[in-house]
Amino acid sequence: MTALGADLRRGPFREGERVQLTDPKGRMNTIVLAAGKQFHTHRGYLLHDELIGRPDGSTITNTTGVEYLAMRPLLADYVMSMPRGAAVVYPKDAGQIVTMADIFPGAVVVEAGVGSGALAMSLLRAVGDQGRLYSFERREDFADIARANVHLFFGQEHPAWTVTVGDLVERLPQTVDNGTVDRVVLDMLAPWDCLDVVHAALAPGGLLICYVATATQLSRVAEAMRDHGGWTEPSAWESLVRGWHLEGLAVRPEHRMHGHTGFLITTRRLADGVTPPLRKRRPAKGAYGEAGVDEDAWTPEDVGERVPSDKRVRRTRRALVAETETERSAQPRAESESRQAPEG
Repeated sequence: MTALGADLRRGPFREGERVQLTDPKGRMNTIVLAAGKQFHTHRGYLLHDELIGRPDGSTITNTTGVEYLAMRPLLADYVMSMPRGAAVVYPKDAGQIVTMADIFPGAVVVEAGVGSGALAMSLLRAVGDQGRLYSFERREDFADIARANVHLFFGQEHPAWTVTVGDLVERLPQTVDNGTVDRVVLDMLAPWDCLDVVHAALAPGGLLICYVATATQLSRVAEAMRDHGGWTEPSAWESLVRGWHLEGLAVRPEHRMHGHTGFLITTRRLADGVTPPLRKRRPAKGAYGEAGVDEDAWTPEDVGERVPSDKRVRRTRRALVAETETERSAQPRAESESRQAPEG
């Protein structure tokens, strides 16, 4: 059986599909092929009709002799160039979510919020036609943008996808039965508010992955997972992607890179009535605050820094002072010897 959208990724270019044009300088433009139309730049134009019917990976020359490489855009290319309402989940993070959350063919997945639909496309690719993706979005305008983007990418309505406009906490129990969801992906401001309803929806062993932008959010959702009692110890990370310049022997990192976009944190649902094992790791002093202590007055210990003892500081200071004094006393002797040395 042919996977949904596979026929749009093969064969000659057809009217109505997207084509990515790359010029000799590596600049890319994405066009939608239409009979009789033209693609204009400040350096001439080319005819859509000359691309329709050509195989993927062809070249075409415009009216001023500029040659373009024409290829169907990859999912990552489409996501970065598609119209958007909300900010998109970057491909580097979408790939991490699909892999680290173990999104498998046939899985039942819940996503909130849907944003512009970027992550939904990766999730739909992963669950396949036989899986289910329930996406929740508070804003109807964002939901409409996401629906349109996903439809344009797959070429039709995806049979595995359902979009619900509304709050996840209110609408999820109305949409799925308890214990029937395999994976939940939360891309929202306050995922800790949804832990109870997500816990009820997930099957035992099911996985929750949250995408948050700031360290403050990361800390709060991690502590909420621990306080809940129904989750395994959370694991968090971020991914940084740095491209490399490849030109003969001039192989070096690119000057620009995709740095911090967000943090990912995962945890798994425990079976009902199970108490998570006691944590073996001793928390840093002051990490959880103490009675009578202003929690806003952070110290290095609060953020996990290793603070040297007073004894070590004193020892280091004495050694540096002694080394400095030795160097200072050596300088006059060196200057005196230099003045007394006979001239050559």
